Formats: sequence, C-alpha cells, structure tokens
Amino acid sequence: MSPSSPDAPARELVVLGSTGSIGTQALDVVRRNPGRFRVTGLAAGGGRVDLLAEQALEFRPDIVAVAKASAAQDLQLAFYAEAKRRGYASGDYPIPKIVTGPDAVAEAAAWQCDVVLNGVTGALGLASTLAALDAGRTLALANKESLIIGGPLVKGRARPGQIVPVDSEHSALAQCLRGGRAEEVRRLVLTASGGPFRGRSRDELTGVTPEQALNHPTWDMGPVVTINSATLVNKGLEVIEAHLLFDVPMDRIEVMVHPQSVIHSMVEFTDGSTLAQASPPDMRLPIALGIDWPDRVPDAAPGVDWTRAHTWELFPLDDEAFPAVALARRAGELGGTYPAVYNAANEECVDAFRAGRLPFLGIVDTVARVVDEHGGRDERGPGPAGGLTLDDVLAADDWARTRTTELTATD
Repeated sequence: MSPSSPDAPARELVVLGSTGSIGTQALDVVRRNPGRFRVTGLAAGGGRVDLLAEQALEFRPDIVAVAKASAAQDLQLAFYAEAKRRGYASGDYPIPKIVTGPDAVAEAAAWQCDVVLNGVTGALGLASTLAALDAGRTLALANKESLIIGGPLVKGRARPGQIVPVDSEHSALAQCLRGGRAEEVRRLVLTASGGPFRGRSRDELTGVTPEQALNHPTWDMGPVVTINSATLVNKGLEVIEAHLLFDVPMDRIEVMVHPQSVIHSMVEFTDGSTLAQASPPDMRLPIALGIDWPDRVPDAAPGVDWTRAHTWELFPLDDEAFPAVALARRAGELGGTYPAVYNAANEECVDAFRAGRLPFLGIVDTVARVVDEHGGRDERGPGPAGGLTLDDVLAADDWARTRTTELTATD
C-alpha cells in the first residue's frame, strides 16, 4: 500500500530544529495534511521555548527535547501557560516526555518514528544524524553540515536510500536523477541565487554590513544560512554534499548563478540532454518531498504560473569575487577532516562578522587561512578511506573553532 493512499497509516515524524525556519515550515506541511503525518517528537535548541510549547500542544508529540539543559523549567512553565491560554483544563492534553541537555536532541532522533527531519543548524546536527541512522530511521536531511563534516563516517552508517536530501538543490538533483541511470550521468549543475551581492566585484564587497548580508533577494532563511548564501560558502558546502550524496566526482559538479531561484538544479546526461527541476522558491516543496519520499505531497507549495511570460537567467560563477566554492572543492578533494575544518571555521567567522569583529571579505579569507594551517598540523589527518572516526571529526572541529576565534579576536 502506498504511503500516499488514503487508507495508509500516517507517517510518523520527528522534527529536529522544530522552532527554526525548516522546522516551522515542516510543521506547516504537517498541519495542512491532516492524517498523512503524525509528529511523534520535537526537538529544539531552547531559545524559543514559548513556540516549542505551542508546537507541542498543537501536534501532541510523545517526546520534546531541548538541547539547553537550563531551559527545562522554562519549557514546563511555557507549556502550562500555553495550555491555559488555549482554555485546556488539567487532563485535557497529554504531557510529553521532556528531555534536556547536550544529548537530548540525539535521543529524540532515535525515537520511534518512520522519518527524522534534521533541521538543526550547523555542526551540532552530526550527533543527531548518526543517532537517526543507527536507529534505522529514514533521515530527511536539511542539516548539510553533518554529512559534510562526517563524510565517510555518515555514509558508512547509512543504508542505501536511507538519507533523503531536503536542501532545495539536492532535492532537485534527486528528482532529476530519476530520469536516468547512474552511469548515464555526465555532470550535476547546482544553481545559486548569487545572494544580495551578485554581480559585484571583490573591491565592491569591501564594507558590506551584516544587515546588507542578511537581505537575501529570494529566500527566507536563518541568519547563518543567509550569510553563507551571501559569501557563497553555502554553495561550497552544497558541492561537497552533492559529491557525497550522489557519488559524483567533484570535477563533474558545476555551479551556475541563477538569480530567479526557480531552477533549483540540473543533471546533464551522456546523450547531451539536461533535466532541470523548477518551482518557485518555497522550501515547503523539498521539505514535503523529503518527509514523504518517494511520494509527492499534493499542493505542498504553489507551482510556476505557466499562463504568463518568464525570463530565467544563468551566469557562470565569479570565483575571484566569491572564492568560497573553489575553497570548498579543495577541502572536499583533500577529504578526511578538511571539510569539518572548512565548516567550523566558517561558522565562527560568521559569528565574528555579525558581532562586528570581522569584515565581510574576511570570512572566506580567514576560512582559507585556517584550512591551510590545518594542513601543517602534526596529526594523523585521515583521508577519505583512512578510517575517519567521530573523535577525529570532533577534534578537528574544536581545533578549527579555537584557531578561528584566535584569528578573529579583537584587542
């Protein structure tokens, strides 16, 4: 029986990062498809306990996890306040299991369900990715960083087809790849909006402010991802992710700038044909496909209006103004812990930029310096086939963050 059949049981879902951009949109998909999904778990960092309590009362999960241990009492108070606001009498609603602390989100990732949506931001999502895979859950992966920094470690734990991409670009590639066999694929083409500074030269990026970098022209995302899109670090991470997800060599993955953000990515086949996936920029479509893969959720998001004219542009990437993609290719080709260093250094640089300690151009320049210094360290430095362990990844991540903090500290 197909999961999309009206008589099929609801697909059970755990949402990690439920109060963030991906999580709230995923719950909107669930809300608009009653009976198709059942939320069995919610997890969040703990910065928005009021919203988490609201979600828990609406979707009634079995478990609610909060990474911030000190938020436990705040969550309970918010839960009871929200119940009172809704007019619930005591006993009218079930109280979920509440777990808190650094391991809480990973515990939720292993909770009984069909699909875990990992919408946690940054390297913190790695433990949850591994927990979901080890528990045998289908992993709808929006947290690209965990695959990128974990690399062979994550792939070694995943069964074929167990990881379903949620990034709009990789969801598009997965859809296009249905159109041919693996041996028929010539190249993958990732599209990038170009961010708010598309068309600027490197000199014209001097003096860019955080407010300007956060003004993305087409997507509504969290602050870290939005700034990553402005530097094109996000696209660099996606090149590594595409390489790992689809086993296509790095030199057969191209990046094109597409300002309209309607063509989300393309696959060129050996006969010269190219398949593209197109839809208006709305993350609910790849999220819905990710949590109900391989089935499509009807009306997950509005489609292209084919009754009017459209102009869609594609431009080559300016590597001089935006060197982040070339740097990511290098880190991905070196393998081992290099992608973890690239990612960790960037996360710290974004924090420093937002705090006014680092100029915009200093983000990628500092990441490049930390990647270079990593190559000179006296360490085992395992390569892609060198037995990468979780301790290797965490140690490299910690070193990169410490070194980046040193480089971006102000007197």
